[in-house]
Amino acid sequence: MARLVAERHDVIPQLAEIFREQGYEGTSLKIITERTGLGKGSLYHFFPGGKQEMAEAVLDDVDGWFRMHIFAPLRETKDANAAIEAMFASVETYFRSGHRACLMGVIASSGAIDIFSERVQDYFAAWKRDLAATLARAGFAGDEAGALAEEVLAGIQGGLILARGLEDTPAFTRVLERLKARCRPPRPQ
Repeated sequence: MARLVAERHDVIPQLAEIFREQGYEGTSLKIITERTGLGKGSLYHFFPGGKQEMAEAVLDDVDGWFRMHIFAPLRETKDANAAIEAMFASVETYFRSGHRACLMGVIASSGAIDIFSERVQDYFAAWKRDLAATLARAGFAGDEAGALAEEVLAGIQGGLILARGLEDTPAFTRVLERLKARCRPPRPQ
């Protein structure tokens, strides 16, 4: 029996988990209807553009969360070290200590990158830019701050994959701890 959903945004968290688990290509309308309990009519009412519009709505939601909880605090928190600490805490929470895949990473490593490349690039570029600027405020030299920001993002993505691949979700937390240690400001000589 089809489930009643009051508004479009009510189904977005379910869609996000489906796309994380199945990937864009592996997500079919059949899977979506089974997992959400919504009929095709309801889905097309909320998302007339079909699966691509569903994925775009999910990416909007993910992007909005990261802009509010990661990017803005990196830019706006006066204490750069506190901003970096808060970023790692938010990342740990968002990815449920390694239990949740990064949807942007899932899209980036699949054929769906052709459809969503600009969105994925904007997401990673904003994160890298804001983290590099914060690392520079924390005392890292410009080039070093940029390279470290890149290393952190790669480490987060790799940590998520490693945790899932090894079925060892604490591996993600261990990777985050090592990355956080790397982001401590350099000591004056």
